[in-house]
Amino acid sequence: MLTYARWKYVVFLFVLLLSAVYAVPNMFPQDPSVQVTANHGAPVDEALRQRVSDELGKAGIAVKQVELDKKKNNLLVRLSNPDLQVKAADALRPELGSDYIVALNIASTVPDWLEKLGARPMSLGLDLQGGVHFLMQVDQKAALEKRLEATTEDLRVLLRDNRIRYVSVDRRPDNSIVATLSDASAAAAAAGVIAKNQPGLVQQAQGNQIVLQVQPAELQKYAADAIEQNVSTLRNRVNALGVAEPVIQRQGNDRIVVELPGVQDTAQAKRMIGATATLEYRAVVEGNPIEAVESGNIPPEARVYYRRERGPGGKPIPILLNKRVIASGDQLVGATAGFDQRSGSPTVSVRLNSAGGQRMFDFTSENVGKPMAVVYIERLPEVRVVDGKEVRSTRVSEEVVSVATIQSVFSNEFQTTGLSSQEATDLSKLLKSGSLAAPMDFVEERIVGPSLGKENVERGLKAVTYSFAFALIFFLVYYRMFGLITCIALLLNLVMVFALMSFFGATMSLPGLAGIALTVGMSVDANVLINERIREELRLGLPPQTAIATGYDRAAGTILDANITAFLVGLAMAAFGTGPLRGFGITTMLGIATSAYTAVSVSRAIATLIYGGRRKLKSIWI
Repeated sequence: MLTYARWKYVVFLFVLLLSAVYAVPNMFPQDPSVQVTANHGAPVDEALRQRVSDELGKAGIAVKQVELDKKKNNLLVRLSNPDLQVKAADALRPELGSDYIVALNIASTVPDWLEKLGARPMSLGLDLQGGVHFLMQVDQKAALEKRLEATTEDLRVLLRDNRIRYVSVDRRPDNSIVATLSDASAAAAAAGVIAKNQPGLVQQAQGNQIVLQVQPAELQKYAADAIEQNVSTLRNRVNALGVAEPVIQRQGNDRIVVELPGVQDTAQAKRMIGATATLEYRAVVEGNPIEAVESGNIPPEARVYYRRERGPGGKPIPILLNKRVIASGDQLVGATAGFDQRSGSPTVSVRLNSAGGQRMFDFTSENVGKPMAVVYIERLPEVRVVDGKEVRSTRVSEEVVSVATIQSVFSNEFQTTGLSSQEATDLSKLLKSGSLAAPMDFVEERIVGPSLGKENVERGLKAVTYSFAFALIFFLVYYRMFGLITCIALLLNLVMVFALMSFFGATMSLPGLAGIALTVGMSVDANVLINERIREELRLGLPPQTAIATGYDRAAGTILDANITAFLVGLAMAAFGTGPLRGFGITTMLGIATSAYTAVSVSRAIATLIYGGRRKLKSIWI
């Protein structure tokens, strides 16, 4: 008897409804746009919208809409084509300066009620849609200075650990390091220890001083290591953004190319991948900082910093901090944003590596009851107009965000306060992804078109469409009514694949389209197997309803076995492959799962609706 459980119909209708909801957003086109995001607490309000509208009007750029999103704290300018998009960004950057990040974007036109349900269009790969292209310049001079500072501090620790008395260990402008020892015997002992532990340094003795030079080969190695570390860190940061199938590669000696397909919030991406925000922990030097600044009489071991909060009349508040860094972002191995349980203020819980933890333990052991400052360091882009030309530069911002008294000894794990909620969240992401070995500047930013070209993309889409159409025509002609059932099942299969890819945030590329074409073929194969089983049972003389039920029952096991093996192949490609191979594997897995369900369950539900209620059924159209 041909029957189908009612709960299975409920499941079928539920799956059909969800598939329709999550597949529909792919039908809405996207608008080229320019996104304006506050960089450092600058206001995003109606005044900014009017300012942006006026500037674009002066430049003669027609806009579709200027949207103010107070929840995301940004402004979105929708435009009609990519050419106007680039012109609008170029017009706004000099006008808004460093207070705002102006980034190219692709804005969704999906209705709000769908977005609230989490329905969004699937991401398209660089080969189909294109994306955002960033070219970044690595500041190798800063990388060298950072490495030499670390080497200088390592030498101080090395001499202390070996109980060698020294007066100072300082860097010179010519990139040499001078260690001044207490006497000649200490200099001789230091020379032996340094030669053993720092073989890359060339020594030159001058009485009780040792002048240390880094070998040229080591300098080149520093620069190469900085590039590789930055590439690795950028990959971690892009992964934290959730961008599928990005392109991150080295270009030349000091540049890195980053391409992000289908990115929705390029301002956030630009802020995260280019940010060099980090923390430094320094001891507070006793004395009157205001008097020291006014007189210029600053202690030799100190340097003047300024607090984030302002004094009376908005004047900056100076503070004297030790030149030596206790711990820095290089030694942070973990960070989590949260809130302090007592005050409720935003915090970043940090975890240091063993070297940083040991330094923090040594410092806090000797300085209980004394203050320690947290310095927040960020490299900010600036755009100025000089003689009618746009000039780009960078500015390093160093702010003391908190000064706290050391209550007890600690080492690896502790909390940092004094940041805003957004800064705490962004900083925790940056610290978790790893620190940049050297700061980077954005040299170029542009929207890139599909890498395969419009004609090749159209051919790929046409090939998938024709393969699907040929399959439908074949089924309608050869299997008649059951061909119509099969066509409905195939259409639902495609809707489910698109819905799943949109739901999981998978990226559709041309290899992905090939994977969908393959799953259509496998779904065709499954339906052919079912239909031929039914015809075979009819030839054996079984009644039509019994032949339909028996055909589905006997074909189901074979179909599931074949699909499981193909699914495992797709799983292997998705798990171990990269780029196009991974995209092909993901679409193959999703397509196989949906084709097995539609062939075995959905088509049987439709067949039961058509033929299940007929008591005197003598023949079927197959």
